[in-house]
Amino acid sequence: MAESARIAVLARTVIQKAAAKGLMIATAESCTGGMIAAALTDIPGSSAAFERGFVTYSNQAKTELLGVASSLIAAHGAVSAAVARAMAEGARARSHADIAVSVTGVAGPDGGTPEKPVGLVWFGLAARGGGARVERRLFARASRAFVRAKSVETALFLLAAAAQA
Repeated sequence: MAESARIAVLARTVIQKAAAKGLMIATAESCTGGMIAAALTDIPGSSAAFERGFVTYSNQAKTELLGVASSLIAAHGAVSAAVARAMAEGARARSHADIAVSVTGVAGPDGGTPEKPVGLVWFGLAARGGGARVERRLFARASRAFVRAKSVETALFLLAAAAQA
């Protein structure tokens, strides 16, 4: 199955599961630049489960829109578990969503370091009444388009699992 078809199937699954449970979703995106929100809102009837999306590409946007502490970004970097968690928590707190997913990473082709190589992506997931969790993926030796597509796919998997729980 082609990547775009897989993403469409996942997005439909997320919307259906969340709507069936009366759950609303928010997204907080950095390296994907709104691609997760776009995948979800491509689904007819998505308004039953998609509340809003935050595209917070810059550190300033993460701070202003999601409440991520600038000291947290300074201490850990924008591409980190701590910032992914804070982004998800901020999106959940600053919306009417029950579940929020976040993504921050180095999509490339530039910007990587030995500690944070191109292809490193952190995901956060925060649910109302529950804690937040983070997951790390490394899409090594991949193109920018591949890293971003795999990041969307991973975020949708996380949302589908959360909506099913």
